[in-house]
Amino acid sequence: MTLHTNMYRREDGDTMKNKENPELIAFLEQLPPVEFCCIYGSTLHPNNHDKSKMVDLILGVSDPQKWHEKNIRLNKDHYASWMVYLGGGKLVTKVADAIGVGVHFNPYVMWNDKMLKYGVARMHDLIQDIQYWKTFYLSGRLQKPVNILVDSLDVQQLNSVNLRSAVSAALLLLPPKFTEVELYAKICSLSYMGDLRMLFAEDRDKVNKIVRGQFPLFQSMYQPCLEQYKTKELLQFSPHGDDQANISQDCGLSATEYLVSSLPTTVRNTMGLRLGEKRSLSGPGRVTGRNQVLVQSRKEVADCMQRVLRRKVMVSSARQAVSGVLAVGGAKAAKYLASKICKAWRSWR
Repeated sequence: MTLHTNMYRREDGDTMKNKENPELIAFLEQLPPVEFCCIYGSTLHPNNHDKSKMVDLILGVSDPQKWHEKNIRLNKDHYASWMVYLGGGKLVTKVADAIGVGVHFNPYVMWNDKMLKYGVARMHDLIQDIQYWKTFYLSGRLQKPVNILVDSLDVQQLNSVNLRSAVSAALLLLPPKFTEVELYAKICSLSYMGDLRMLFAEDRDKVNKIVRGQFPLFQSMYQPCLEQYKTKELLQFSPHGDDQANISQDCGLSATEYLVSSLPTTVRNTMGLRLGEKRSLSGPGRVTGRNQVLVQSRKEVADCMQRVLRRKVMVSSARQAVSGVLAVGGAKAAKYLASKICKAWRSWR
């Protein structure tokens, strides 16, 4: 398998790609300081020339309430007026935490002829979701290509755990032989399983478009993990053409146990409740404190994991949808939903 240069690697301690996004860096300077910022979504498509598309950003901050209070003083027009006047930063944060999944989005923000949507999350919540898939909301976005602009806590390095978990989950759902494109499509689909928006407000071919449009970026992201699994003889690669590979995987029970052990603890714990657990051994006759999911059938394990993830995504997407409507106000929410439904309608025709 050919090694690809990691376009997200940082050099000399500076966050990557800043020089290629001077406009967005200038936008961030109009906001209170953030500890993390990344661009995600269709604007990362190498052939995207549609400047009218909304640029999606995720911002990580240490204290969302204080951050929103400062930002309201600086950029009051970014927020729904009712939230500003009834509760300010405290209300914004309460709605995000109590109703949503801890993320507040400000959409339709104009900056230098660009339309932006930025979501603000607590750094602790972001890191917890990356490591444990507690809501599987932000972690799902970071399983797809992103362009990191600010990374003071090295989230990029922490995200390697999230990428490894995503590969393990995707492999459990794939057959013994598949292509590299099919692997990335399965990874990409994990965070859409159970998403209520996919029923009526998303392009039905969204996953394939993401993978086709950003294929080299997926290769760059997942190269280290795939090489690791190849070294462990879980995967074998052969040329397929078009700079991608055919992949075959070991589907035996020991390989399945290894993949399950690489899933986040919240997922494993729920699977253990449904399938049973066994005590793991660290050596001859020595029992560790960690339980393992009882693996009797690969299909049974894969089906159980899929149900667990589907429920996580369904609950998170529903909570965030309600929170989003309250956060942006009725007019903006209707405008955003209408644009999504129109896009979905065009894909269904």
